[in-house]
Amino acid sequence: MAQPILGHGSLQPASAAGLAALELDSSLDQYVQIRIFKIIVIGDSNVGKTCLTFRFCGGTFPDKTEATIGVDFREKTVEIEGEKIKVQVWDTAGQERFRKSMVEHYYRNVHAVVFVYDVTKMTSFTNLKMWIQECNGHAVPPLVPKVLVGNKCDLKEQIQVPSNLALKFADAHNMLLFETSAKDPKESQNVESIFMCLACRLKAQKSLLYRDAERQQGKVQKLEFPQEANSKTSCPC
Repeated sequence: MAQPILGHGSLQPASAAGLAALELDSSLDQYVQIRIFKIIVIGDSNVGKTCLTFRFCGGTFPDKTEATIGVDFREKTVEIEGEKIKVQVWDTAGQERFRKSMVEHYYRNVHAVVFVYDVTKMTSFTNLKMWIQECNGHAVPPLVPKVLVGNKCDLKEQIQVPSNLALKFADAHNMLLFETSAKDPKESQNVESIFMCLACRLKAQKSLLYRDAERQQGKVQKLEFPQEANSKTSCPC
């Protein structure tokens, strides 16, 4: 069962040092407290990336949103099969001028990727190829889980991207497809399913985690989390 949001913050383009500090804290938290899964949300500007993170982490739709500048992140602690896991959702600016200086930090140590498009804007769908190329260009490992999300499906009369086209694209790139609306409260469960699905898949993966601080001292410690063969799961996917 999901726990209340732990916190959120934003980092401006000039805050690269702060971003690095956050990553180090996250790395240490994985060993000292609970595991952290870093999930990044990418796509064109105004497709609803920020609203999706608000809906998942806070359970609400923001009354007013402005264009994300730099990187915005939110956290939520969930419990999967008795283990508490912190899901850290990173939201980035869709406009190149706001994100150029932050891209490297954004993709660093990522555990999962959510590609978002607006079902009412075909251009946001066709631009997904560009976002996938950027993701691949930053050496995100092939085994990192990726999902495709069509947002704003509540605007049924304005839909430009048919489900069968999106499904074909998702299949071609080995991704699950979710169609949802961050705005419609009736769709909130579907938004939850997107991130819980990824968290469950990440938990199930055999993880090899390294502690940066100890590695710098020449004391590399490897922790293995074996996959449970016959465990019960409440995963939505």
